[in-house]
Amino acid sequence: MIKKCLFPAAGYGTRFLPATKAVPKEMLPILNKPLLQYGVEEALKAGINNMAIVTGRGKRAIEDHFDNAIELESQIKGTEKEHHLHEIMNIINNSTFTYVRQQKMLGLGHAILSGKPLIGNEPFAVLLADDLCSCDTEENSVLKQMIEIFKKYNCSIIAIEDVPKSETDKYGIIMGDLIENTDNLYRVTNMLEKPDINNSPSTMAVIGRYILTPDIFSILKDTKPDKTGEIQLTDALAIQAKKGQVIAYKFKGKRFDCGHFKGYLEATNYYAKKMGFI
Repeated sequence: MIKKCLFPAAGYGTRFLPATKAVPKEMLPILNKPLLQYGVEEALKAGINNMAIVTGRGKRAIEDHFDNAIELESQIKGTEKEHHLHEIMNIINNSTFTYVRQQKMLGLGHAILSGKPLIGNEPFAVLLADDLCSCDTEENSVLKQMIEIFKKYNCSIIAIEDVPKSETDKYGIIMGDLIENTDNLYRVTNMLEKPDINNSPSTMAVIGRYILTPDIFSILKDTKPDKTGEIQLTDALAIQAKKGQVIAYKFKGKRFDCGHFKGYLEATNYYAKKMGFI
């Protein structure tokens, strides 16, 4: 039912300067694999093979990564190094990549609206590469879990996790009612973008995984910028939520916020241990 995954990847990554001056933040590696590749692999495990990427200036490395490199491939063909390209070649052979540029950095909502020509009029997934998620079994990706929920409820699905109250001002925070006979699904009644810590309605924070219905585009088009001049996806989802059309899912898995140094280091150590390097 979900055939396309949208990857907003136009941000500057200023927290990681000067490393991101010439290298897209989505291409920063966790061990030998860039963040965006982890995200694409998660989408593939969920049965999605159409990757729609919203890019910007200085992001050509993303397109080059998900493309054939004839000279490199011929250079290492038949050598002991050839296996290093097996994973990325499998992705290239089993995925379709489309791209559009976000002309101005005007928030996540604007980035998703910029991706409308790549999506069309159908439900779709959104994955933020900064949020790296690992599950108990590699095949049970967070997106795969969410798609199963979408099949049942046929509305927008957002991934959430509990965060410390002291960090609620960094996230979109939901208000909602636990769905009967579940301990991890909420019918969202409202959402607030980065509320003041003292006024946060809960500690249930939205992370970078979404299944969105196509009406989100018309809602985003009419959503006014916030005080920073950005169009927030949270504001558009709040409109859907007030109509009972958003389900929040407390996903099964571990999430690393790789948009910050601490989360990036935690992810690196986690995968290094998982791969047996330390």
